[in-house]
Amino acid sequence: MSVTNLILGRPIPTSEERGEQLGISSGIPIFGLDALSSATYGPEAALTLLIPLGAAGVSYIVPVSVSIIILLTIVYFSYRQTIAAYPGGGGSYTVATENLGVMPGLLAASALMVDYILVVAVGISAGAGALVSAFPRLLPHTLGICLLILMVITIINLRGARETGLLFMIPTYLFLGTLLITILIGLTKTVLAGGHPIPVSPPPVPLPAAAGASAWLLLQTFSNGCTAMTGVEAVSNGIRAFREPTVRNAQRTLTVIIGLLIVLLAGIGYLVRAYGIAATDPGAHGYQSVLSMLVAAVAGRGPFYYVTIASILVILALSANTAFADFPRLCRAIAQNSFLPHSFAFRGRRLVYSEGIWVLAVLAGVILILFGGVTDHLIPLFAVGAFLAFTLSQAGMVGHWLKNKGPDSVRSIVISGLGATATGVTLLVVLVAKFAAGAWVTILLIPMILLFMLSVRHHYHLVRRETHSSTPLEVRDIGEPVVIMPLDYWGKISKRALLLALNLSSDIRAVHVHTDEDKGLLADRWPHLVEEPVRSAGMPVPKLVLLPSPFRFILLPIVSYIQAVETAHPTSLIAVIIPEMVERHWYHYFLHNNRAAMLKWLLNLRGGKHTIFITVPWHLKA
Repeated sequence: MSVTNLILGRPIPTSEERGEQLGISSGIPIFGLDALSSATYGPEAALTLLIPLGAAGVSYIVPVSVSIIILLTIVYFSYRQTIAAYPGGGGSYTVATENLGVMPGLLAASALMVDYILVVAVGISAGAGALVSAFPRLLPHTLGICLLILMVITIINLRGARETGLLFMIPTYLFLGTLLITILIGLTKTVLAGGHPIPVSPPPVPLPAAAGASAWLLLQTFSNGCTAMTGVEAVSNGIRAFREPTVRNAQRTLTVIIGLLIVLLAGIGYLVRAYGIAATDPGAHGYQSVLSMLVAAVAGRGPFYYVTIASILVILALSANTAFADFPRLCRAIAQNSFLPHSFAFRGRRLVYSEGIWVLAVLAGVILILFGGVTDHLIPLFAVGAFLAFTLSQAGMVGHWLKNKGPDSVRSIVISGLGATATGVTLLVVLVAKFAAGAWVTILLIPMILLFMLSVRHHYHLVRRETHSSTPLEVRDIGEPVVIMPLDYWGKISKRALLLALNLSSDIRAVHVHTDEDKGLLADRWPHLVEEPVRSAGMPVPKLVLLPSPFRFILLPIVSYIQAVETAHPTSLIAVIIPEMVERHWYHYFLHNNRAAMLKWLLNLRGGKHTIFITVPWHLKA
């Protein structure tokens, strides 16, 4: 078995595609990890802003959580409609493009791409940070741990959707099981205690109650908590990954993911207030995460606590998988419209869009390296890209139902319109609240990506305009090409290339570059080696062209000669035959000068429109 097959698995034929498609149970780990894991940091992000209010701030987490759940429910119903209306996938990009126009569609795509890159970088760094918090000795190796996690997730996704779902099932369901058990135990104790449960392991005492919160502080708290809504769009982008019936399976998967997320957010929000758990300063000594304090208060710091915290750490690190599932599919949809390189639309050896996976891994790796594996301050930027995509998607669905009126179109328009309005207002709140904290970075990146995609489309347009032809093949006035063959030394490779040249044209020019040391060595032998055998066969004799090179340059004199021939024969085809050795092992190429490859590169760079090159390979057996 080759190393590639060992790491990435054997290539999967297209005929086995059905076996790689997903059901609900495997779809949740692939498309739901980002959304579900956000329950671990969304409530804490909201509570962190309420620290100055002391104990009074804890009471605000319930109304903030309710507001987020209401918004999440609105978005859920809208995306259910999107899945049914666009079973081919594409999510916000497809919906916005078809109903609002090209530019809104590209804007949604740019926002999602930024969001997915941040999801990978921040999710992995959050998981690594939690691991380092548990084992402080690993702190100097934070970046290495992040890059190792990134490499593992990349390889797993390159192995195919089915294997990814199977591998991520255990940690996903362990995470969900432990948190749901925590919530169930906490609610039971709260009811039995009349709403005032006694913590098993008391959390740190909050600061004394301060003055009430201002409207602006509550808006900021809400915008921080909205990070719990990232990843909601994932299923609508990946509909084609589900097995038949695709729409129903995708909708059910979305329902389960959103339902679980609502239960987690509601349960965590309620229990945090019931147990009086306030957030601690992430940069201060003795910091504890909200979930760590909550699990300890509900169940103590026994084996269950450590299993729960371990599952949270793993899920935070693996939450990047949702982006790996969706980013390549989004790139595929964009590439099909020629706004990204067409290679993004082709599936690799394991029936996944490999190029999108590699690009996402590289971009996320760059961010991790730039920030040393600590990207906590990028968490608030999630919401900008996500809510911009939400707004454009739901506004596009309003346009869709206006164009495709049916018996339920009025209800659908109301749902989509309400979703567009709610997420649009939330987007403005997030932009204003988080602009100085880094939202300006997202505002800068999105137009840059949009301009890049427009430039790709413009390039494809120019290429298509230059190469397109609808006229039949013209076979009149076909002349022989001028054949030029670079000749380094006489050998079997040269003989094979020259035989091909004799079959192509009567105007053959063997070009040999010589220095003062080897002047005349080949010229003296040329009549015996070439001219006499060719003349006796009644064929036109190839001409030997000697190019002096006092400065020992080899390739540049050849290219200059080819350009001179192009100028002298502006209407003729110039065929350059390049003999080339093909080694059996890649490391043998370091033992040779590789001039053939360099010459091809130079001809591609500086050759004329009428110049072609033909490689004549000689496969070495030694």
